Amino acid sequence: MKGKKIAVVGGGKMGEVIAAGILKAGLAQPGSVTVTDIVPDRLSYLKAKYAVATSGDNRKAARDADIVVLAVKPQGMGDVLKDLAPVIDRRKLVISIAAGIPIRFIAEHLKKGVPVVRVMPNTPALVGEGAAALAAGEAASGADLAAAREIFDALGLTVVVKEELMDAVTGLSGSGPAYGFIIIDALSDGGVLMGLPRDVATKLAAQTLLGAARLYLDSLKHPGELRDMVTSPGGTTIAGIQALEKHGLRSSLIHAVEAATLRSKELGKGK
Repeated sequence: MKGKKIAVVGGGKMGEVIAAGILKAGLAQPGSVTVTDIVPDRLSYLKAKYAVATSGDNRKAARDADIVVLAVKPQGMGDVLKDLAPVIDRRKLVISIAAGIPIRFIAEHLKKGVPVVRVMPNTPALVGEGAAALAAGEAASGADLAAAREIFDALGLTVVVKEELMDAVTGLSGSGPAYGFIIIDALSDGGVLMGLPRDVATKLAAQTLLGAARLYLDSLKHPGELRDMVTSPGGTTIAGIQALEKHGLRSSLIHAVEAATLRSKELGKGK
């Protein structure tokens, strides 16, 4: 990454988060990062907050960059690629975070041999706790994949998967924050039912899930083993677990991932 110029095409929330993560991790200096957008006020905000270069000209920003991050909406990807195609060659790395847009679609719109890495991030990247899966195109080298991973490591945790698994990633970690928010809200409701003030119940619920996730990631013990550490024979936790199993929490979450994955596959058809 050292000395590389980076263009982030699309200055929305995720584009901003990516640019901010690059700067915070020291992967590039503000003068080496250009963020583009079609809204002048958005560009003014980004320039003032991060001191990055900004532009309304996607083609110029991409032409001057070594790494081009496509942070545009999936429905606009075709038009953006047509605009960028004349200035992107195999010396540049293209990284796409557009959900449902396969590497093949991007490669077909660009010159032959352009390295492409597809990434599926999620919204907790906004607070540096993202989960992102990366898949490399045929023209992407190990160094290309490493460069892309370095960027998203700055926003949380990364894994590398085969592209055919990206729909499953979307169903699990892409949509997963919403499942987590529902669980937090439901736990909070339970606390309120048992007499806790709403604000106290919600904070305890959120911190409990955060702490459980951190305990797993730091220990890498099987979740079942960590569950057993909390579950005393005949105690309160096993009573709660029995209620969860009776009402199908585990099954509901499995089916949620399945449904979201299948929907992702549907949305990607024809691309």
